Amino acid sequence: MGMPDAEGHGPPEGLPDLPPEWGRVVVPDDASALAEEAAQLRRELRRRSTPTGRLRPTRRSPLHLPVVILLVALLTTIAGLAAVTWPRSPRSPDRPTVLPYPSSSEPPVLTGRPLPALDLVDVDESPVPLRGLLPAMIILVDACVCAAQVAAVAAAAPEGVTVVTVTGGRTVAPTPTVGGPVTALADPAGGLRTALRLSPRPDTAVALLVDRTGTVVRVLPALSTADDYRADLTRLAG
Repeated sequence: MGMPDAEGHGPPEGLPDLPPEWGRVVVPDDASALAEEAAQLRRELRRRSTPTGRLRPTRRSPLHLPVVILLVALLTTIAGLAAVTWPRSPRSPDRPTVLPYPSSSEPPVLTGRPLPALDLVDVDESPVPLRGLLPAMIILVDACVCAAQVAAVAAAAPEGVTVVTVTGGRTVAPTPTVGGPVTALADPAGGLRTALRLSPRPDTAVALLVDRTGTVVRVLPALSTADDYRADLTRLAG
């Protein structure tokens, strides 16, 4: 049961009392008298329903992209410097040096192949078919006159084997005064030297031994003593 207030007004029977801190509650007969309080209550509710802790979109710093580019460039530069300055193993002194000239142990490309059909020229600049002088020992003297070696070949050549000297250009080399007969020719086009694929070496003559069928049986990249080719000359004459 409710207790009456100071003026003797009490709640109806069966209804609970209102909290005393609310004070006196007066209900007007006209609801429009509460319009101001209703408007204030709606404003308060709207204010409470408005979120105040919204998350702001994250904004990237304007320096983010330039810093990334700078780091990539720095790493690339460091990698390049490391590749240049990286210590390399010293070259072994036992490593063989590749010479521009083939060694005597490697057969030149013409060995075992037909002699090219070349027309050289004699002292009168008349054409001379090289294959018409077979069997022959052909000596290239475009880098060395090598008169002593040519004379030794002429002295060791058996009958029936032609000794031919070949120079570059159109100037025919003089024949030696000792030894045997020598046919001196010139190769203006350099066809024989090109076919051999041997570069001229100072003070060195190259020799080819060609049988009567036109096959190059041996190439001497550096003409030496007669003992080195005497047996080949004998086989050419057989």
